[in-house]
Amino acid sequence: MTTDYLGNPVTHATAAALQGIDDFILGFLSYTPRAVNVLQAAKDAPDCCLANAYAAMIWMFLESPEAASHAAPFLAAAQAATPRATWREQQTTALVAAWAAGDIPQVLAIAEDIATRHPRDLALIKLAQYHHFNRGDAPAMLRLGLHALPACEDDPYVHGMIAFGYEQCHLMPEAEAAARRALQIEPTDPWAHHALAHVMLTQSRADEGITFMESVSGSWAGLNSFMRTHNWWHLALFYLSRGRADDVLASFDTHVWGVEKTYSQDQVGAVSLLARMEFAGVDVGNRWQDVADHIAARGADTVQPFLTLQYLYALARTGRPEAAGMLSAIEARAAAPTHDQTAWAEVALPAARAIAAHAAHDFDTCIRLMGQALPRMAETGGSHAQRDLFEQIRLDALIRAGHVSTAQQVLEMRRTFDHDGVPLNLALSDIYERACLPVQAETARRRAAATLARARPASPGT
Repeated sequence: MTTDYLGNPVTHATAAALQGIDDFILGFLSYTPRAVNVLQAAKDAPDCCLANAYAAMIWMFLESPEAASHAAPFLAAAQAATPRATWREQQTTALVAAWAAGDIPQVLAIAEDIATRHPRDLALIKLAQYHHFNRGDAPAMLRLGLHALPACEDDPYVHGMIAFGYEQCHLMPEAEAAARRALQIEPTDPWAHHALAHVMLTQSRADEGITFMESVSGSWAGLNSFMRTHNWWHLALFYLSRGRADDVLASFDTHVWGVEKTYSQDQVGAVSLLARMEFAGVDVGNRWQDVADHIAARGADTVQPFLTLQYLYALARTGRPEAAGMLSAIEARAAAPTHDQTAWAEVALPAARAIAAHAAHDFDTCIRLMGQALPRMAETGGSHAQRDLFEQIRLDALIRAGHVSTAQQVLEMRRTFDHDGVPLNLALSDIYERACLPVQAETARRRAAATLARARPASPGT
């Protein structure tokens, strides 16, 4: 018996299969394309249980209705090899089978068991964090990361995992410390970059966020499409706050959209950034059309509510006929007796109807339904920063419907994490003018002007 690079036992692995396993683990942790090398390794080693289980995982990360069928041959090979495999390999195979069957509670139960016995199985622990993230369970994300810490103190990726867990639990000083520890060990760790971006966004540190993210952006070019596009998405949010519209558009065109246009995460990143640009008053031209075309090709995809809601936004925003079919699919999903029915029925469905109402300029209906969904939006998945899209949809409806008092309250609360933001303060100026508060309107305009005055010129990186 041999071991993977983290010291976990592996059975029936040729040298090539073991290399594929290590490539999957390190690629998964570092968000590099080498993770997919396990696909060929598994094909060449059908008797290697773990290689085939990991290959099936690669397909499940497709996050589409077709994922399970693509994973099936590898899952079958892994299951056939389980009689000769270790307990950890057998349980990993059972986990993938539960995932393919849509039984996420069972996935998490198995993951907890494996993590308890094998705290150096960082791929498994990161996978469990992914599923807890999609259910909005931030404390579980943090607990799993901390469980691995004593055994993996010297590994940078565990610190990045912990950093994001802390951030999602609103523990910002701890999140920053963990991210910086990861970067002491491995300065190019993109997940640690990502965690720091979250902290800086939350703490109204946009200027610092731009400086930091630009300084490390050169290391993102070789990442998989999700991590490359997502870290640029975070940098684009900082640019948007500073009123640097040209940099936001350049980031979108060069880095956020176009890397892997058929992938779920790339699509929702594009949707979210386009929507935020429009809410900030940026002219996005015809950029919606290509994004909507690719999303329309997904059909009625209801794999994850967080993703589906953004697919719907793009379709409704562009007036695509597929929007009605997507809304119907969400209604059917909300009625289905699945483990996540409550999230679909009580959160995603009212949010979906709010999105449809927003597109139809029925702003009062949008305000009412999105207000119903927002307090529990974490149940649909996504990070604080990502879910802010739905807050902004409601805010846009409030402003456009003329609800001055409520809009003023929301905008001032948003200044706690974007104090000098240009779009935010310009919106506040308009609201204060409508409220017949000219002094407050002028103060907000001056904050926006001061931010624009100190904005740096466009970065060569974009």
